[in-house]
Amino acid sequence: MKKVAVLLAPGFEEAEAIVTIDILRRLQIEVETLACAESRAVVSYHDVPMVTDNTLEARRDAFYDAIVLPGGPQGSVNLAASAAVVQFVSRHDDAGKLICPVCSAAARVLAGNGLLKGRRYVCSGELWQTITDGEYVDAAVVEDGNLISGKGLGHIFDFAFTLSARLLDDDIPVRDHADHIYYPW
Repeated sequence: MKKVAVLLAPGFEEAEAIVTIDILRRLQIEVETLACAESRAVVSYHDVPMVTDNTLEARRDAFYDAIVLPGGPQGSVNLAASAAVVQFVSRHDDAGKLICPVCSAAARVLAGNGLLKGRRYVCSGELWQTITDGEYVDAAVVEDGNLISGKGLGHIFDFAFTLSARLLDDDIPVRDHADHIYYPW
């Protein structure tokens, strides 16, 4: 079974996180939410409290098939400022695991720490204009090697289904599920 870590820092974009977690779990992909804070309790961008499965500190040596980095103005700043997050993402990237930023996370977390490595990506807003580490593509979801980036909340279903299809190596169950929830993927 494939296993995904969703990194949640204070100020994370809750809908990007929850929709992605929901779609992955519906498709029988194991998801572990990790708090990038001292406690498992993390408060989102819109003040929604969430208790994660574990902390990043407790799982820092674990390996996952994919790492999801939700955005959120403060959430992505907090992820980018964490040496533990940067090390965790870098170790997974070096191992060829899927690195999956959403919204501002590609610009702030990856580009902000030299982790785009020239790959094509998408991010929200105008953040791409100051990035020299990668190649911005204006699309809902951009795949480049082991990097899958999502533009933002309005495209989160496309992001979650694309990630699911890559993890399962099969579009059919993903398309069936998209049809089941009336989503035209």
